Amino acid sequence: MDTQTALEVRPLTGSCGAEIFGVDLSRTLSADTVKAIRQALLDHNVIFFREQALTPEQHRAFTRQFGEVVVNPVYTHVEGYPDIMPVIKEPNDRYNIGDTWHSDMSYMQEPPLGSVLYGRDIPEYGGDTLFANMYLAYELLPDALKQMIDGRRAYHSDRYLTSRISERNAGRSTRLKADADAQENLALHPMVRTHEETGRKCLYVNFPFTWQIEGLSREESLPLLNQLYAHAARPELACRFRWRKGSLAFWDNRCTMHYACNDYQGKRREMHRMTIAGGRPQ
Repeated sequence: MDTQTALEVRPLTGSCGAEIFGVDLSRTLSADTVKAIRQALLDHNVIFFREQALTPEQHRAFTRQFGEVVVNPVYTHVEGYPDIMPVIKEPNDRYNIGDTWHSDMSYMQEPPLGSVLYGRDIPEYGGDTLFANMYLAYELLPDALKQMIDGRRAYHSDRYLTSRISERNAGRSTRLKADADAQENLALHPMVRTHEETGRKCLYVNFPFTWQIEGLSREESLPLLNQLYAHAARPELACRFRWRKGSLAFWDNRCTMHYACNDYQGKRREMHRMTIAGGRPQ
C-alpha cells in the first residue's frame, strides 16, 4: 500500500509536460497520491513516470484509479486483456501508428478522458512522442480566427483508419480489427471545447479524424481546418518525450494532441496502451 504523497513534479517545457518522481505505480496508491497525480495531469496536460515495472494487471489497476477503462473500437487487443491495446513496431515493419498529430478516438460520441501508455520494449534511440497543448493553441489564435470557430462544430470520423483496413495493416504489427469498418464511428463536436475540470477553452480539431465543419462540405472545410492544424503543430506549443523501458506517459486527451515519431527503422518497440472513458465535449 502506498503511503507517500509528496511527489516531485518537474516540468519539461514552458508549454506542457512534467515528469513525476517518488511513486511506485505497481502499488495500490493512496487517495491523496491519486489526487496529486490527477492535479499534476490537469496542471501539465501530460505527465511521465520513469523506471516503472508493471505487469498488465498492475497497468490496469493504476489506470482504473482515474476512471472507467474503455476498449478501443478499431484496434486489436493484447491476448487476455481486451482493454489493453498493443502498440508494436517490429524491426521489419515499415510504418508505425500515430504518425500524425491527433487526439485519440475523437470520432467517438464520448472521446476518452485520457490514455496511459507504458513502454515495454524500447529502442536505444528513436520513437519519441510529441505532445501539444491545445489550450495554448486556442489562446494564441488571432482574434479573427477565434471568432470564426467559436460556437461552431465539426464532424469527426474514423474513416481515415477504417476505409482502407488492408492498406493500413500492411507493414504494421499494430493492426486494425478485420471488422473495424462494419459501422462508421461519427460524432459532431465543438471546434472549441471547454475542459470540464479546468474550465479552460481549447482547440478541438485534429488532422486524421476531423472530417468537415458543420454546414460546409469537406472541400469547403479544409482550408480553415488545415490552417488550424498547422497552427497547433507549432514547436513552442509542444514537449517531446524520450522513452526508456519502464517509462509511462499519462495524457489528458481533452486538451492535447500527440505525434509518434517513426525514426527507428530496423528496431523493435512495444508499448501497451489503456484508455480512460470521457464525456461528451461541450
